[in-house]
Amino acid sequence: MNTIEITKPLVSAIVPVYNGERYLAAAIKSILAQDYHPVELIIVDDGSIDTTAKIAQSYPDVRYIYQPNQGHGSAKNTGIAAAKGEFITFLDADDIWVFNKLSKQVDYLINHPDIGYTICQMHLFLEPGIDWPKWVKKDQIDSDLAAYIPSALMTRKTVIKKIGKFNPTYRHGNDTDWFFRAKDHNILYFVIPEILLYRRVHQSNLSQETQVMKTEIFQIIKSSIDRNRQ
Repeated sequence: MNTIEITKPLVSAIVPVYNGERYLAAAIKSILAQDYHPVELIIVDDGSIDTTAKIAQSYPDVRYIYQPNQGHGSAKNTGIAAAKGEFITFLDADDIWVFNKLSKQVDYLINHPDIGYTICQMHLFLEPGIDWPKWVKKDQIDSDLAAYIPSALMTRKTVIKKIGKFNPTYRHGNDTDWFFRAKDHNILYFVIPEILLYRRVHQSNLSQETQVMKTEIFQIIKSSIDRNRQ
């Protein structure tokens, strides 16, 4: 009897990174350790001046792209432009995936063609030697949360073509803006009810710049309201 080989869809895993030498290797290893294949691993170096390039290029399975520093929104867009996969996913250089994140999300999207993207639950973990920063609420420390962030996202490439890439004019909130635009376009999504992402909390998290974030969130919400009025 002849067996039929089922071709699984390609997943493009995009890692935007700026001066990420401290954590990048752990992020790369968590992608390479995934139980799903095929995966193309794209690292977009956003103008790093540390050893990020050397670390990224030490892995033969990595597609390394350098660009002058423009922010992580632009870096994600550069990765999207280079991606060949049917499904697009992201991992911040200081976060870590659970080994079956991609297989869980791909399986759900294949079996639910009406769903445009999935996210998953995440668990925060503290970098040794620092105190919990003020931007992390106490009820988040020991809780598992639905993660509306790129590191938890897997989306169909067709969704990005429909609603657009990330808006780099938002330094912090370009991911929040993307989720709002997906909502405004009535893109259906699903939260995988499992912890598939570990998010590292450390002193350099962009989330610490809370005032800038609040200003951007206000602008994002206003833009969403204006779109819905139209």
